[in-house]
Amino acid sequence: MVKELREKTGAGVLDCKKALEQTNGDIEKAIQLLREKGLATAAKKAGRTTSQGVIASYIHPGARIGVMVEVNCETDFVARLEEFQSLAHDIAMQVAASKPEWISPEDVPAEVLERERSIYRKQAEAEGKPARAIDNIVEGRLQKYFAEFCLLEQPFIKNPEIAVKDLIAEKIAKTGENIRVSRFVRYELGQ
Repeated sequence: MVKELREKTGAGVLDCKKALEQTNGDIEKAIQLLREKGLATAAKKAGRTTSQGVIASYIHPGARIGVMVEVNCETDFVARLEEFQSLAHDIAMQVAASKPEWISPEDVPAEVLERERSIYRKQAEAEGKPARAIDNIVEGRLQKYFAEFCLLEQPFIKNPEIAVKDLIAEKIAKTGENIRVSRFVRYELGQ
């Protein structure tokens, strides 16, 4: 069972063994537990400096869309790992397919946030929503906006069950290093 869990998650032997013990041998619950642990690990490492990494590129078939993305990690050792390079390539593909405008919600300019909040507020009022619910409706619609236009919040194109930030958190847990997307540029022919 430990071997099967390792193959599915890429986690270490001891982590898999502990997760199976905690979940009484339930593989699905153990996978969930390891994912949660990975997210906690990623949060702890978020402040660490990421000065190494790669610039990955992706040219969509037909050469009408091209993307370059900088993905950073802490050491050149991790930057050379095939898994890290694959992550960078997947992120470049994500940018090509999903057209994000920003990396994270924190990067969205204040004037854009205010404009969107104003639009959502007017929409909710026009729909006749109760005044006490409008703030929650506006924030909910803003979260949907982030999921569409912020790279880290978007559903991952290869597995829409998780967001790009969750994919990165899983890689942080596996590599033991902080990983972050620093910048990207997307070119589309004629635009």
